[in-house]
Amino acid sequence: MPERPMRAPAGRPAGRKTVHDAVHGSLDIEGVFLELLDSPEVQRLHGIHQLGLAHLVFPGANHTRLEHSLGVWHIGTMIAREAGITEGQDEISAACFLHDIGHAPYSHTLESVLHDATGADHMDMTRSIITGRHDIVGPGERPEGRPTIPEILENAGLDPREVARHVAGESGPRPERELERFTAPRPGRTPERTLPGQLLHGALDADQLDYLLRDAHYTGVAYGVIDIARLVRTVAFHRGRLVVHKSGLAAVESMLVARALMYSSVYFHRTVRICEMMLARAVERMDGMAGMGIPRMTDCELMHCLGSGAKYQRDIALRLKYRLLFKKAFALQAAGLDEDRAVELARLDDPGYRRSVEDEIARRAGVEEGYVIVDFPSKEVVLSEPRMHMTDVMILDDERGRLQPLSKFSPLARALQVRRVPDWAVMVSAEEKSRARVAEAARRILA
Repeated sequence: MPERPMRAPAGRPAGRKTVHDAVHGSLDIEGVFLELLDSPEVQRLHGIHQLGLAHLVFPGANHTRLEHSLGVWHIGTMIAREAGITEGQDEISAACFLHDIGHAPYSHTLESVLHDATGADHMDMTRSIITGRHDIVGPGERPEGRPTIPEILENAGLDPREVARHVAGESGPRPERELERFTAPRPGRTPERTLPGQLLHGALDADQLDYLLRDAHYTGVAYGVIDIARLVRTVAFHRGRLVVHKSGLAAVESMLVARALMYSSVYFHRTVRICEMMLARAVERMDGMAGMGIPRMTDCELMHCLGSGAKYQRDIALRLKYRLLFKKAFALQAAGLDEDRAVELARLDDPGYRRSVEDEIARRAGVEEGYVIVDFPSKEVVLSEPRMHMTDVMILDDERGRLQPLSKFSPLARALQVRRVPDWAVMVSAEEKSRARVAEAARRILA
């Protein structure tokens, strides 16, 4: 697909840069977007892996949040243009560009741990950075003369609060009467998101389109193949909804299949999860973790912090450095769990209770605390990727002139809604030498 330059309107600050992206080709960046790219807040994303610790399983997965941010900006801007959106387009594009600047080290790996410690997730942090309530650049680290994100936006005539609302999917262009009627809350229904929110938070959005393409490219798996050109050409903004013309139905189905397979094969790959849980437990068990400024760090800074910490943190850091990973000792499969058992296991969402179970298994198995990990991925799914099973794409049937849900046309979409990812409800991992003992202790406690 030929690339079109992304240009800021006349009157923006001078300067232009071409970035050669591995997925989308050459991207021309200028004006306010070039200033945002050069900001310390965005440049920090160079030091954060897009897929956390997945490179320990997929060696090519060393791409960063900065690359992804450029891709989302590129796709989001194209979709807005194709959908005929002109009002507030720069603010929408800025939201796409900045949607991930609040990520902590290793992306989603520490999302649950930091949320438990601070009550905020990466989306809360992103909004605070954009509006100036929080500075993610460490004290004394901001280069002289470099403005903050809200200063850059305001100097370009953009409203930081509006950009932050777009990032969270809370606002959009002023609705006309018909749009206002269509998007009004209905009894028993969640209010529809407006266009900016749908660009970043829908079943078919710029964020997912880029990370599926990018992650498949860098991991080397063949599942994230999406006909992005077809999708972009067939989107429309109709009655307050970002919809797809019926001619793009096959492209939508391919995206949903790619998403399902990427979650099974990459994002919830068993060894990837063990790597992530090892890091998460090392951070969780740090004394004074909440006051250490971890959300400001890059991946390397966090590893240095762990490597110079207490004995347990040093050991986990070395294990990750040299890929001396824990192994699966025991698992309860999601299929076949009755409702009462599922409710009982849901208590593991409480970090205090889950840690007590980990320590009890360790005690019974005769191993040190911290060397048994109980992975109950439910909470991570909600915090990191609530769109995993979303298939509520609306299809515009041009012949009949009406909107219908994708499920009306696609049995495949209905099947993907109930597909289990991951296939385990609980997984327990431990050192190789203690697997048998940990498996027996876990079976007694959990099964």
